[in-house]
Amino acid sequence: MSTSQTNCVKKLSILGCTGSIGTSTLGVVRKFPDHFKVNALAAYTNIEILARQIVEFQPILAVVKNQDLAQKLESSLEGAAITMPRIAWGDQGYEEAAILESTDMVISSMVGAAGLLPTLAAIRAKKEVALANKETLVMAGALVMAEAAANNVALMPIDSEHSAIFQCLQGNDRKDLEKILLTASGGPFRNVPKENFESLTPRDALSHPTWDMGAKISIDSSTLMNKGLEVIEAKWLFDVPQQAIQVVVHPQSIVHSMVAYKDGSVIAQLGVPDMAGAIAYAMSYPERLPLGQPIPDFFALGALEFFEPNMEKFPCLALAQQACRDGKTYPAVLNAANEIAVQAFLDSQIRFTHIPQLIEKCLNAHKPVSKPVLEQILDADQWARKFAAQAARQ
Repeated sequence: MSTSQTNCVKKLSILGCTGSIGTSTLGVVRKFPDHFKVNALAAYTNIEILARQIVEFQPILAVVKNQDLAQKLESSLEGAAITMPRIAWGDQGYEEAAILESTDMVISSMVGAAGLLPTLAAIRAKKEVALANKETLVMAGALVMAEAAANNVALMPIDSEHSAIFQCLQGNDRKDLEKILLTASGGPFRNVPKENFESLTPRDALSHPTWDMGAKISIDSSTLMNKGLEVIEAKWLFDVPQQAIQVVVHPQSIVHSMVAYKDGSVIAQLGVPDMAGAIAYAMSYPERLPLGQPIPDFFALGALEFFEPNMEKFPCLALAQQACRDGKTYPAVLNAANEIAVQAFLDSQIRFTHIPQLIEKCLNAHKPVSKPVLEQILDADQWARKFAAQAARQ
C-alpha cells in the first residue's frame, strides 16, 4: 500500500462528490491543500452543488449521470474564472474517473450498487481505494477482495465503524482476534413500539438522532439494514466469519466499534459522531491529520449505553445476517431488493413495515448461484430489482 507523504500531494478522484461523504471529503481537502488535490469529481444529478465544487477545487474531469446533465453543467460553468474540466457522463464516465492516470486515490462514496463497477475499475488500475460504498463488498465481496489481493491494493475503510475496527487491529496479530463488536446507534425508532411502525412516514425515518446522512442511508439506518450491510462488509474487509461479528446497539455513537481478542481484552475506538475523522484517516494513513476535532465530553455524557439489537422489531438485520451466512448471490439480491424497497417507501408506495417483507419475498424467490462471477452477480442484481419493483406495485 502506498501512503501519504507530507511533501507529496495526493491526487483524488471522488466518486459521489455531492453526497454526505463526498462533501466531507472535500472538507478535509479544503483544510489540507498541501496534502490533497482534487483530480476528478463524479456526481449523479446534483449539478448545482457539483458546479460550485468545480469552481472551488478545479478538477480536470467532472462526471454526471447523462449527456443532458453534462450539457447543463457545461452551460452553468460558462463565464467562471476557471480552466474548464473535461465533462463525461454515465458508466463510462464514472469508470474514467476511477482509472484516471494521474489519480493516486479513489474515494468510492457513490450510493448503492452503482459503486461496484467503478470501484472494481479503480482496483484493477492499482489505485489506492478509500471505500465508503459498502454495496461493493456486499454484492461481490469475494470477487472484489480477490482483485484487491491480485493488484496489491488495500481497501481503506471510510465507514466510521469499519475505520474503528481497522484502527483497533493496528499493532495486534490478526490470529488473536476473537470477535468484532460492530456498534449501531439503533436509529430513530429504537424506542418506538413495534405496533407504531405501520404509521411511520419517510419524514420520520429521515430524522436520524446522531448522524447526518443521505436519504437512502438514513432509511437503512432506521430499519437497521445499514448495520446488516456493514456486517457483510466487515466479513470481507477483515476476513472473518459472520459468526465472529456481533452487533451492539450504542445510542450515543461515541464508541465507533470494538475488537475483542482471545485473551479477553477489548480495544475500542472512540470519538465524536463525525465522519471527518474516518475519512481523513483513510486518506492519509498511516499519518493522522490535525483535524481540530473535539474530544468527547465524557463528563457531560456521564454514561455510555449498550444494548442487544431487537431482531423482532428490525427484521432487516436478521435478513442481512442470513444472506451473509448463505453467501452465493443472496447478498447481491438482498442489496438490490433493499434499494428498491427503500425507494418505494420514500415514494410512499409501500409502508415502513413492508420493506423487510418485500426483501424477504425476493430472497425466498431467488435461485442462487454458487461462486458467482461478475456477470452472474450483476444478473442477480437486475433480477432482484425487477422482482422487487413488481412486488412493490402489488
